[in-house]
This record gives sequence, structure tokens and C-alpha cells, in this order.
Amino acid sequence: METIKDYVAHLDNKKRITLRGATYHYYNVKEYGNGCIILEPRELSVPKSISARTLADMDRAVSNFKCGDVSTAIDLSDFLKE
Repeated sequence: METIKDYVAHLDNKKRITLRGATYHYYNVKEYGNGCIILEPRELSVPKSISARTLADMDRAVSNFKCGDVSTAIDLSDFLKE
């Protein structure tokens, strides 16, 4: 694999490292016992669909609500500003 950049990075006061000219916002980090750290770029995306399990959970929740099978109301009056 060809080297694109070669530079020294250091930790700042909050123990962070800055990647110069990073092309991605998210990286998967793998640390190995020998001190090697591998960064693999990740692109977060919106799922194309809702899973069948999630849809089933939503259907069950709506059915319970329509049948009146719900928990007692939560008192939020302590959080109201007066």
C-alpha cells in the first residue's frame, strides 16, 4: 500500500489526536497490543427501511394503546416552570 501522508501527531491536553486533512467525519478505530492503531473510514447513512422487528414492536405498541393497555400517567408537574 502506498503512503499518502507521513507526519507526527501528538495528543492535546484532552488526549485527542487531530488528523490533518481528514476526508471522513467518522472512523472505526482498532487498537492492537503491539501499539498499532488502525483507522477505517465510516460513512453513516440513513437506513433504507425499518426492520420487520421494529415494525412489529410498533404495531404491538399501537394495538396496546388502542385497547387501553397502557401504564399510568406520569406526573411531570415538577418540571413545569412557574
